[in-house]
Amino acid sequence: GCIKDSTDPSQVKELMTLSELAKRAWKRNVQVMIEGPGHMALNEIEANMELEKKLCHDAPFYVLGPIVTDIAPGYDHITSAIGGAIAAAHGADFLCYVTPAEHLRLPDLQDMKDGIIAAKIAAHAADIANGIKGARDWDNEMAQARRKLDWDKIFAVSIDPEKAKKYRESSMPEDKKTCTMCGKMCAVRNMNKVMEGKNINILRDDD
Repeated sequence: GCIKDSTDPSQVKELMTLSELAKRAWKRNVQVMIEGPGHMALNEIEANMELEKKLCHDAPFYVLGPIVTDIAPGYDHITSAIGGAIAAAHGADFLCYVTPAEHLRLPDLQDMKDGIIAAKIAAHAADIANGIKGARDWDNEMAQARRKLDWDKIFAVSIDPEKAKKYRESSMPEDKKTCTMCGKMCAVRNMNKVMEGKNINILRDDD
């Protein structure tokens, strides 16, 4: 597939056929989940979610991504996470993860980990957009940890603590409470000092 043939007559016809098959299955007390497309332009995703829900009588809908551009072999865990977040925010019930190896080779363990994490990020972003109870709690925990520059807590609440810790430890700052992106110019560090009534002088070694 490719985004060129997304929402074409063949895809819509397939959805209509799946609708009939779903009704036949339900009559025999068989559970049904409808499989959606794997490649779809970003601007078509919302309409496709609505179309599936209407044609397939609100049957649960799962999508393979969808991948929103075909130009990124090796990065399709990202292209699919973009589409997955939009799809889930507009009614998709299940996201099938896509690995960086998609269209290139069988995935290895690292590929699968990267794909699963990307899909989990997409699902979580959609939960926030949909107002799912408790979805923001995780982000609020991270916000508090960052406000306090509590690196152990930041790692603990990260979706991938191992990777977060590895990145930080690969480039440690002079001021251990900050990171090498801003160092002593860290806005959080300096705001905390202001709130504590302290003077700020980023040129002083003891500041």
